[in-house]
Amino acid sequence: MQITVETTIPAPLETVWSAWVTPADILQWNAASDDWHTTAAEVDLRPGGTFRSRMEARDGSMGFDFEGTYTAVDPMARIVAEFGGRALVVTFAETPSGVLVREVFDAEDTHPIEMQREGWQAILNRFAAHVLSKGA
Repeated sequence: MQITVETTIPAPLETVWSAWVTPADILQWNAASDDWHTTAAEVDLRPGGTFRSRMEARDGSMGFDFEGTYTAVDPMARIVAEFGGRALVVTFAETPSGVLVREVFDAEDTHPIEMQREGWQAILNRFAAHVLSKGA
């Protein structure tokens, strides 16, 4: 099963794309809630390149690496990746109200679908807030 989350950000496409692929920006937005944070981010944005984010609870009680491989990169338009045997497609589309960022990913079977959707949407909402905080 695939899950879709999306948001529209009233900002230039270049600003949105840059915030998505720049490790320093990823450190600022990549968490589902304030009690988590990303402590490391690596991006090798090319087909065959890898990505990795280290996400940790702020209290130090747990953490995990989110990592995978880019399989296609269409600058300012689409990123396709594989992570843990699952697929992810992120698209960036200019609309009259801003840039529509849509993530479609394969669900995993450990957590309920709605929990996965809510978590990924929360991260995407933080991404949008981060882009807007940059003065877009």
